[in-house]
Amino acid sequence: MTSTILIEVAAILISAWALVWMSQRILPWLANQLHGKKRLYTLALVPMLRIIILVAALVLIVPRVVEPTIQNMVATLGAAGLAIGFALKDYVSSLIAGVVAIHEMPYRPGDWVLVDGVYGEVKHIGMRTVELVTSDDTVIWVPHLKLWDNLIHNANNGGPSLMCVAEFYIKPCYDAFIIRDALEDIGLTSPYLQLAKPVTVTIKEEPWGTRYRLKAYPIDPRQQFQFVTDLTARGKQRLLELGVEFSQVETTKI
Repeated sequence: MTSTILIEVAAILISAWALVWMSQRILPWLANQLHGKKRLYTLALVPMLRIIILVAALVLIVPRVVEPTIQNMVATLGAAGLAIGFALKDYVSSLIAGVVAIHEMPYRPGDWVLVDGVYGEVKHIGMRTVELVTSDDTVIWVPHLKLWDNLIHNANNGGPSLMCVAEFYIKPCYDAFIIRDALEDIGLTSPYLQLAKPVTVTIKEEPWGTRYRLKAYPIDPRQQFQFVTDLTARGKQRLLELGVEFSQVETTKI
């Protein structure tokens, strides 16, 4: 390998690193200037561009390092396949799952997802892991490998709408229509409410009483916890004003 080839390879690597670095800073900054779906789709471009840049760099480097004959290419690909298959099985599986995730988009930056019992906002999609930030501001990295054998619960699926539910457990002796109307008023008067979406109350009888579920949408998915807190606090206050008694579920200790 000549010094000219080494310089060319180094130039390609530095250029690829610079492009990735710029995309990871410029695109998130641009996304923060946008709203709704435009913001989410702009954030989704970050991992896609990174893959394109890395693949392009690899395509440019390989012909310079290995003479592109059939024998050399077969030998190179065979050796790489064996190394990957035996030494990096789980890692490569996560990488492949990451490519599948970017293509199928089961989650995107800005989505609120539940993966393997962890619920949080997707902040960054890497080559091997997806970075989630929970409501307690805890950062969790989930390997894309979880995509193969776990259900992915996506609360907003790339859009600005996310349904929130506030639950109330009431003794069964009260007028359900009065309670339903009171809870609907609570939802309609919330400062976090997205007015374009419906406010509904569902009712279900349980052995211990009646379950009321107040369903509505916040203006921004990131407001979901403040929204549920607002609905719960004001809903409870209103029900107490109506003289309603809440049910308690007794648990048996073993």
